[in-house]
Amino acid sequence: MRRPALLSLATALVCIAQTPTVAKLTELSRNPKSPEFAEALKTALKPPALEKGTGYIGEGPNFFFAVEASSQPELYIDDERNAALKRIGNSNLWYTAASLKTGRSHGFYYMVGGAKFGGQTDVPCYGPESYEKPGVPHGKLSEKVVFKSHIYEGMESNYWVYTPAQYNPNTPAALFVWQDGQGLVQRDGATRSQIVFDNLTAEGKIPVIVQVYIQPGTIGTKAMRSIEYDSVNDTYPRFLRDELLQEVYKTHNIRKDAYSRAIAGGSSGGICAFNAAWQQPDQFSRVLSRIGSFTSIQWHPGELDGGNVYPNKIRKEPRRNIRVWLQDGSEDLENNHGSWPLQNLQMANSLKLMNYDFHLSFGNGTHNGAHGNSELPEELIWLWRGYDPAKTEQQFTIEDEEKAKPFFRVRPYNR
Repeated sequence: MRRPALLSLATALVCIAQTPTVAKLTELSRNPKSPEFAEALKTALKPPALEKGTGYIGEGPNFFFAVEASSQPELYIDDERNAALKRIGNSNLWYTAASLKTGRSHGFYYMVGGAKFGGQTDVPCYGPESYEKPGVPHGKLSEKVVFKSHIYEGMESNYWVYTPAQYNPNTPAALFVWQDGQGLVQRDGATRSQIVFDNLTAEGKIPVIVQVYIQPGTIGTKAMRSIEYDSVNDTYPRFLRDELLQEVYKTHNIRKDAYSRAIAGGSSGGICAFNAAWQQPDQFSRVLSRIGSFTSIQWHPGELDGGNVYPNKIRKEPRRNIRVWLQDGSEDLENNHGSWPLQNLQMANSLKLMNYDFHLSFGNGTHNGAHGNSELPEELIWLWRGYDPAKTEQQFTIEDEEKAKPFFRVRPYNR
């Protein structure tokens, strides 16, 4: 007669072992003294993270934070004190639920006994467009293609092509080229890119776009990423235009007007994307740069410019017809190559001064993709806003709202 009860207990244990969702934790938290809630928190956030104060779980804006502490901890999110944590019974386990702003990353830490403890930076907070939606058809990811270059003699690069379900090979599609494309291959990975592409395409918020994911090349065992991405010249743009994309055209019907073509990347891939559009504005008119390395990584004085020159090039050289989204964070890198936050602020001010159609998304993150991944839907919608497939060109100018704003100014906050 006890068998049904045993089965129910076994089922409950299996459910907890499967990593509870935020919704499940919310349900269990209605009875916070129950052992099931404590076990679910430990399963979801993991005991080592609870001990170190680094554990969290989130879905959309809804998050749970928990920590082990012998006295009352205080939770700070983005340097602001959050709701008081609640203790589970007589244990040292404390928890709280929190609602965070989606479309950006966040940082958190605890204060325990007057001392800072635990925490994490770069906590992604995804909006609804970054989750699978019922009825939205999935696009198709190609097999990996290995390409051999002549421009970079002896270099091999891998690439993949992602086409949305709405792609019709009889109709030329727009193009989006992604640097470090290997990071976009996993559908449920941190970028959520394929999910976002599918949702936005189905909703008509972006056009039908063929996405090309390119992995940095190698020559034997030599990594070519920095040489390809950080060099301020036309070599990599020519590699795209004259070599790799020519192979993509053999299998996909893609528009050739710059109005219908975008390019993106993060870190060195960010400056690479900007450099490609700057060198060849007839090939790309829409640029997404995340935590862009507009620094001196490949600067060889008297021989080769580095990304550090771009804020001044923008002010001094003829204007390009491009639209640019920049993203960075206040805790980005500071090293012998330069200052990532200051250079991105300089980029934004230079683009503003010259009346470029640009946007700067500046958060509190480090050199990390969390913020950019979280805001991907907003980035794409902004970059492709007003797109008309009947057109082949548009003059991009600064938005009235941006034009009315002042230049970015810097005020030290940590000393």
